[in-house]
Amino acid sequence: MTIKGNPRKLSHTAAEQLYVTFRSVTRQMTSTTMDFISDVKFSPRSVEDTSRSCCPKSWSFCERRDHESPPLKEDGDDDKEQPQGGSMAEISFNFINSIIGSGLIGMPFAIRQAGLGVGILLFLVVGLAADYSVLLLIRAGNLSRTLSYQEMMFKVFGRAGFVLATLLQFLLPFLTMVSYNVVIGDTITKVLTRFAGVTVHRDIIILAVTALVTLPLSLYRNIDKLGKWSGLSILLTFFNIVVVYTRLATSPSVPTTADAYQLYNNNIPQGLGLVGIAIVCHHNSFVLYSSLSRPTSRRWRTVTHVSVFTATAILLTFALGGYLTFTGNTQGDILENFCLDDDLANVARLAFAVIVMMTYPLDCFVAREVVENVISTEDKGPFWRHALLTVTIAAAITGVSMITDCVGIVMELNGVLVASPLAFIIPAVCVIQLRTDPILSKANIGPLMVLFFGLLLTMIGLSTVVMEIYHGVSCNHGEEMAYCKASNNIHSVTQHITKRGVS
Repeated sequence: MTIKGNPRKLSHTAAEQLYVTFRSVTRQMTSTTMDFISDVKFSPRSVEDTSRSCCPKSWSFCERRDHESPPLKEDGDDDKEQPQGGSMAEISFNFINSIIGSGLIGMPFAIRQAGLGVGILLFLVVGLAADYSVLLLIRAGNLSRTLSYQEMMFKVFGRAGFVLATLLQFLLPFLTMVSYNVVIGDTITKVLTRFAGVTVHRDIIILAVTALVTLPLSLYRNIDKLGKWSGLSILLTFFNIVVVYTRLATSPSVPTTADAYQLYNNNIPQGLGLVGIAIVCHHNSFVLYSSLSRPTSRRWRTVTHVSVFTATAILLTFALGGYLTFTGNTQGDILENFCLDDDLANVARLAFAVIVMMTYPLDCFVAREVVENVISTEDKGPFWRHALLTVTIAAAITGVSMITDCVGIVMELNGVLVASPLAFIIPAVCVIQLRTDPILSKANIGPLMVLFFGLLLTMIGLSTVVMEIYHGVSCNHGEEMAYCKASNNIHSVTQHITKRGVS
């Protein structure tokens, strides 16, 4: 069996036959899906004429546009010109902020599910896999001479690949932003109730934050402009880490469970799924790369290594502090573990809401660019279209947020069916396909390992979601933990005794 459009010969080993069969089935499935939309015309930027001869002349994006698709620079191409773009620090801030996002509050629960020892190991393994797969993704762009995920997929898999990448890349940030709005609404509602004594409906808060904060920030045309806001988000993340460790030292009312310090627990697969989906930043990697000043391979490797490992360290530090504070009582949202009358924790809630607000525009950039790649061949269209797309996307997200109560199961499906293929499976397959080496060559060992890691993560995630749906999905908002109720009862009794003594 040979691969169309690829001159290399495959040795007839069982492993290679299995890989080729898997890819053949995948292509057939996507091609069948594409038959339903065969009349739709797309126009992504910067796509070269491909030797696969799968691009009809009627498609406007088949026309080669050299000035819009420069080859990615190698290390020796670091010339003296200073093109417009963000510094390595600005891009790194955006990168780190994109990884941390709303997944931060679920990391202590991942430690609880996997166990203390294995949980730490999972962070290290997933961090290494994510770092390598980001480099693989940009390497695939280099080999295909493209500067976006959609264009790269078109070069490798033709029209079906372009449409698949468009759907996945739009769904991931869209659903993520929906979760951001829900988190913002729920969090600020609790803070206002505690500090102001007023109860504001969640929908009003979502509308106000969208109009006053997230939409204006999303209207930036250059993503590097968000660097300072991402820096603020990272500082607030460190503040939340301080809060967690402060409560670790000053919360005697939280009981330590018997299994708190076990090396491993029985739910390692779910822990792997939570960590694996959290450290995902691939959907906006091309956007960040393109916004980097002098984007050579060496500079991008530095940004990637610093960003991924810094974000992994932040997530692990927060996860350990949260888990060691609440041990077996740790919830999927660590903020739910704090008592409602804990003022320091309420400040942390507000800080987390701001973190999410600063992350929202990064995902909006990706969603908007995906749509622009479909409707136009212009590198930078008129501002009115840019603003119209941004407002339309924000309005759609706001509408979906208002009718969404439980985002947990939605985000798990988003991670399993969208994030995992975008981050691990597709980059590995594209690099293997674009290279001229045999599939089982030494050069493809890394991509194959990432590929099988992505498949494993997807299978584990799917099985976990199916089990959750089978046992029933429920959402509890604002229900206090038992130790909070016990502490409140003790406080009430103490106050009653004090009052009687005074009288």
